[in-house]
Amino acid sequence: MNPLYVYTDELLKYRFNDTHPFNQMRLKLTTDLLTDAGFLNDEDIVVPRIATDDELALVHTKEYIEAVRAAGHGDLTAEESAKYGLDSEDTPSFINMHEKCAALVGATLTAVDLVMTGQTDKALSLAGGLHHGFSGKASGFCVYNDTAIACEYIAKKYGKKVLYIDTDAHHGDGVQWTFYSRNDVVTYSIHETGRYLFPGTGSATERGTEEGFGYTVNLPIDAFTEDDSFLEVFKESLERAIQTFEPDVILSQNGVDAHFRDPMTHLSLTSKSYEEIPRFVKDMADKYTGGKWIAVGGGGYNIWQVVPRMWSQIWLAMKNIDAPAGPLPEAFIERYKMKCKVDFPVLWEDTLDDFTEIPRRVEITEKNKTTLERVLMYLDQ
Repeated sequence: MNPLYVYTDELLKYRFNDTHPFNQMRLKLTTDLLTDAGFLNDEDIVVPRIATDDELALVHTKEYIEAVRAAGHGDLTAEESAKYGLDSEDTPSFINMHEKCAALVGATLTAVDLVMTGQTDKALSLAGGLHHGFSGKASGFCVYNDTAIACEYIAKKYGKKVLYIDTDAHHGDGVQWTFYSRNDVVTYSIHETGRYLFPGTGSATERGTEEGFGYTVNLPIDAFTEDDSFLEVFKESLERAIQTFEPDVILSQNGVDAHFRDPMTHLSLTSKSYEEIPRFVKDMADKYTGGKWIAVGGGGYNIWQVVPRMWSQIWLAMKNIDAPAGPLPEAFIERYKMKCKVDFPVLWEDTLDDFTEIPRRVEITEKNKTTLERVLMYLDQ
């Protein structure tokens, strides 16, 4: 079956303000890059629906949903805004916030339905991946947690076991805590250690509780981890987790903020990792879940030099297209180069002119191997 790409320009309206680092223009850039390269056509694109309040309430409290709605119309007091995390520097309120956030969640649920009803076996909605939202509080640029809602939606509506894979540099805390005592949703997160990075959680010893004990898998990797160490830890632990839990479907969050050019994290991945990550997930889906794979976006704050090229690899993996090399499409370069205030990339792969090798590479690699061994031991128990 042909994979499907969920998109509309309406999704660009999830926007806090003009100076906020979370900029959904990256969706437009990625879509235009794929289109200009001839990899994305009109027949591939599905226009999403908007999530209902009942669907949002699968994870979020009704009081919180009403607070988000009120805040988006200027009807929430400063005290109430603070209570719900809606007046913070990270997650400020904005006009029509509820409606724009519900559209983003609806896009993720559209991708879920496309796969779970058999219209395709793979679907991509890059607008999603807001993994920090909690049931009653906004956090870390995330108002509604579309990924947690999607996992619950699959479990409740379709009665299937979900493996949630999170490769964002930040720990997928909102999703983890939503399902921490459950055994029908497995959460897997590989991320920079919380020692220096928000949200500070995600240690290997966070494994779930009650019926969910063992169904939470965390791979905290050291700051400045490079491609080879990351890919070793990721591939070995992920396949073992899939073999252990035998999920029916994979939902992956694909933050690309572990890239060495991202301004908000301390990891050192290059385009090599972002070519391999989605292709490995695709192989795992084809091998273990009958091909069923739903993918969303996530973090990524260098919207010119990093996000469009790295996110494009997810769609290309779904289409079973090898990672391209060489020049980006001339039409794409002409469209955006003059608007970019940094050096505009002209190749699919990273040039690495500005990549600095880390002196502690051996130490970092050994530390990550120790973490991997511990988690593999947990998975074998």
